[in-house]
Amino acid sequence: MIQKISIKNIATYDGTGATLNNLKKINFIYGANGSGKTTLSNFIANQTDTKFNHCSLVWKNEQVLNTVVYNKEFRDNNFGKGSIEGVFTLGQATDEEIQVISSKQDELEIIKNEGIKKKETLKNQNEILTEEKEIFKNACRKDVYKKYELEFKEAFSGSMQKQSFKEKLLKQFSENKTDLLTFEELKETSKTIFGTPPQSITPLDNIKYDEINRIEDNEIWDKKIIGKTDIDIAKLIQKLNLNDWVHRGKSYLQDDDICPFCQQETITDDFKKQLESYFDKSFLEETEQINTLNRIYSTHSSNMLHQFEQIEFTHKNNPDTKLDVDKFSAYLKTITSQFTSNMVLLSNKINEPSRSIELVSTKEQLINIQKIIEEANIEIRKHNILVDNYKQEKKKLISSIWKYIAEEYKTNIEAYNKSIEGLGKGIEKLKKEHIEKQQQWKILDTEIKELTKNITSVQPTVDEINKVLKYYGFLNFEIVPSDENSNQYQIKREDGTLAESTLSEGEITFITFLYFLQLAKGATSKDKISEERVLVIDDPISSLDSNVLFVVSTLIKDIIENIKKDIGSIKQLIVLTHNVYFHKEVSFINSRDTQGRNDTHFWVLRKNNKISTFDAYEKKNPIQTSYQLLWQELKDKEKNSMVTIQNTMRRIIENYFKILGNYKDDTLIQKFTSQEKQVICKSLISWINDGSHNIADDLYIERQDDSVEKYLEVFKNIFIFTNHEGHYNMMMDIENE
Repeated sequence: MIQKISIKNIATYDGTGATLNNLKKINFIYGANGSGKTTLSNFIANQTDTKFNHCSLVWKNEQVLNTVVYNKEFRDNNFGKGSIEGVFTLGQATDEEIQVISSKQDELEIIKNEGIKKKETLKNQNEILTEEKEIFKNACRKDVYKKYELEFKEAFSGSMQKQSFKEKLLKQFSENKTDLLTFEELKETSKTIFGTPPQSITPLDNIKYDEINRIEDNEIWDKKIIGKTDIDIAKLIQKLNLNDWVHRGKSYLQDDDICPFCQQETITDDFKKQLESYFDKSFLEETEQINTLNRIYSTHSSNMLHQFEQIEFTHKNNPDTKLDVDKFSAYLKTITSQFTSNMVLLSNKINEPSRSIELVSTKEQLINIQKIIEEANIEIRKHNILVDNYKQEKKKLISSIWKYIAEEYKTNIEAYNKSIEGLGKGIEKLKKEHIEKQQQWKILDTEIKELTKNITSVQPTVDEINKVLKYYGFLNFEIVPSDENSNQYQIKREDGTLAESTLSEGEITFITFLYFLQLAKGATSKDKISEERVLVIDDPISSLDSNVLFVVSTLIKDIIENIKKDIGSIKQLIVLTHNVYFHKEVSFINSRDTQGRNDTHFWVLRKNNKISTFDAYEKKNPIQTSYQLLWQELKDKEKNSMVTIQNTMRRIIENYFKILGNYKDDTLIQKFTSQEKQVICKSLISWINDGSHNIADDLYIERQDDSVEKYLEVFKNIFIFTNHEGHYNMMMDIENE
């Protein structure tokens, strides 16, 4: 069945368009001539026509049925050509054959319904599957991507869209075999790999502190360096502890024999010899040794401190440094202090060789510094390896990141995969079952078509149409099989002459409709007799008298009854008409037939300001009588133009007061005090005086925006001034105070 029809950008339907929603088995559409009924029926009959590109039609369960449309186009296409295409029915079939076909058609209907249920279930399962995928996709975005976007956004490059991120996460979960790293490891490596490509870092020079430690550990520092003890003056020098003082004074000896110690000319050659002998070769060698060691120590320590200070300066404000700058600075401060202390001690030793000193050991601090440098160099080497293998390492890091997040989301992924797998298996099973039903249907449908081919004929259509024509008094012509073309009809008079060109408009309309009804039950080809179909009937009673109108409505009601009972191949009916009486006749439903009302939908098609729109009235028939319809149009004044409202008021006044009579004089007009209202009243009651069904041009008055309300006020007062206010209130659904 048709579920929905949307029509726009054609004839009186604008770009917004109009829509018929929730069509049922039986559908009645009432609309005045020119409101857009024929455009609608033409669209249903010619859905592929390019002029209807902006229109659409939705089928229930996507089951497209054949549409058979009766309208002016149908009449023009089937009459006026001398012959009519034959309609095949089961004319030669025995009761047994018809029963077999009917049984198979029932079986075909069961298979079709089962197939529809399978398809509907399949659709629901696919919707559930789609919803599951959508929920999981959004969850991946929220719970994974957003959580790690700040740290690992570059790893997500190329997969930042919801769908692509979800797909990659699922793939990584099933395929990624990378070793699992911790979040901190990934985060630290990301600092190097992501962002600006890393640059190589020069390794730090290792320090050589063996010489420093060897000097510090030399035994000479503890040794008291003094002169030769077996010299006469030795006892005195040592007794008075003047060794260092005499050694320094010795350098002041001059050739003038003046004593550098007492400044008297008492120094002798023997004394000079004793001094020279006292500070012998051993003494001189040892003092020279401490001087040499001092120079070496001073040079090494100075160079080392300079090296350390350069390292500190270079790495202190470098964000990419691998050195533990804080520890290094602390050790540097300590070693600087130690070197300074040792240099003071060494200076003292040089000045006083006889003094025993103990140098501060810098070994521990130097080892610590060397350890920090080695640790930094280890990280630098790792960094430089990353630089040398940047692309490979970046790829490896990205793989490790996906491995980490996939593992963390493992529970959710496994639950999702299990759900999708279960739904997938169910869907595949339903697809298979649905295909099997389709195949069963095709096989049985082909079998029914083969059965009907052998027992079909166009003669029953001829007999049925002629039977109805004679029954309703059309005796001067009949429909007969064509003498020239097989499976076609002609209309002939009793004398054998062709009657088609001499038929009246009413006769053509009636016989055309009878032919249409036979076509609705059969088909113009043998293999299409059993096809399910939708009937659309557009104004079948033009130019017909009331008797024939009753016949047509009766024939249509027979179709309606069969549709409700699911008898025959007609599954849906859409009736369009402008005739109130015909609408009431054909749509009458026994008040006890509640199921019938559930299968029926009503619409009113209106054209306002040249634009067509539909108003839906589900179950309730909005058309009562032509007089009630006029009042309904007045109540729905917002949906109609001013000219339509004015004409509606004139027709109500004519219909009502014509029955009562004697409201022709100007007494009523004079009851209105303003000239404007008198003119309005005159334009309305002029219908009573001349009985015209046309709008005289001189009655149309250019009006202001508030004229609608003025006309309504005058219209109401006409009923009040004639003492018929009660009737006005009843028809307008106004409760009496």
